[in-house]
Amino acid sequence: MKFDDVILGRRSIRGYKPDPVPRALIEEIIALAMRAPSSMNSQPWNFYVITGEPLNRIRAGNTERMLAGIPQSREFRIGEPFAGQHRERQVQVAKQLFSAMGIARDDKDKRQDWVLRGFRQFDAPVCVIVTYDRTLDGSDDTPFDCGAVTTALVNAAWSRGLGAVINSQGIMQSPVVREHAGIADDQVIMKSIALGWPDHDFPANAVISERKSVEEATVFVGFDD
Repeated sequence: MKFDDVILGRRSIRGYKPDPVPRALIEEIIALAMRAPSSMNSQPWNFYVITGEPLNRIRAGNTERMLAGIPQSREFRIGEPFAGQHRERQVQVAKQLFSAMGIARDDKDKRQDWVLRGFRQFDAPVCVIVTYDRTLDGSDDTPFDCGAVTTALVNAAWSRGLGAVINSQGIMQSPVVREHAGIADDQVIMKSIALGWPDHDFPANAVISERKSVEEATVFVGFDD
């Protein structure tokens, strides 16, 4: 794929085929992603790639704890809930997804099942947990760098025919993830990425979220035109 085709064609994939993803292909994707820039070449990121029974145990543990009402325990700071235009964009993409999936506003069962898909890593055959070195906790550069490598990873996956979705729900019950993924104590859990072969018959996979325009997002300074 050409670079433009990857950037313009990629979308978040929330429905996957059960087919396994070869380890060699995942290694290739991670190697490509790690060419992402980082502050002073600090490369704070690490990856735990999970499949099979360990991933099933994470799915089950996440779901059980959330249904039991156990408070979330994300390790990376959450911040305040979205408001204003940011909340509007969040609501808009939710409307697109619910419409594609035929989930009515008052259908509580289907809405809950949709939420639980996130805690199940969208039933993808692979989950990548992005962590960073605990010695860097509190650094503003570190989450920026981890965001860069995560973006590079999902784009690299797309260029190889795989789909992905960056997902916070999958790491909200961090003790479950830490236990079954064997995450070292010197690592902070930051994000999860569901990864696998896209199921093109899954309606939500056709959803393309809207982007604001260059004019809305950009201020040009010092240009003649």
